[in-house]
Amino acid sequence: MQQLILGGARSGKSRLAEKLAADSGCPVIYIATSQPLDGEMSERVRQHRDRRPAHWGLIEEPIELARVLRENARPDTCLLVDCLTLWLTNLLMLEDPQRLSAERDALLESLAELPGQLVFVSNETGMGVVPLGELTRRYVDEAGWLHQALAERCQRVVLTVAGLPLTLKGTAL
Repeated sequence: MQQLILGGARSGKSRLAEKLAADSGCPVIYIATSQPLDGEMSERVRQHRDRRPAHWGLIEEPIELARVLRENARPDTCLLVDCLTLWLTNLLMLEDPQRLSAERDALLESLAELPGQLVFVSNETGMGVVPLGELTRRYVDEAGWLHQALAERCQRVVLTVAGLPLTLKGTAL
C-alpha cells in the first residue's frame, strides 16, 4: 500500500506516518530528505530521531529519492519518506533547473513498480496566504502539483489537522 500523509507544521503528520509504519508489521526504513544546515533544523532532526525506534533503518537522501526507493523497496518492507516538501526544497535550490522535473518524474514513474509499503509525509502549504516572492510561490505551486500527482497514485491519502487524521482517499484510519 502507498500512503500520502499531508498536514501543516506540527499537525501530527509525522507521528501518524510513524504509527502507520510501525503498525505495518514490516521492517521499517526511514528515508530522511532533510539537510540539517543550521542549529534549528538539527534540533528538529534530533527530535524525529529520538522518537523513532532504534531498530528502524535510516537512509539520508536529499535528492535522489526515486533511486533510493527502487533500491530499498521489498514486499516485506515499509519505507517511510519524511518529507517530500524538504526534498522539493532541496531540488529547487540546485543550480540545475531541470533536475527538479527529472527527479519528480522519476519518483512518480517508479511508484507503479515499487513493492511493499510506502508512507510519504509532506507539508500542505497551499492553504494559506499566497507568498510574495517568486521562489516561494514556485515552491507552493510545485508542492501542490506533486501532492495532486501522488494523491492520484496512492491508495490512501490522509490530511492531519491538530493531530487528527482526516482520510481523503482510501480506507479510513
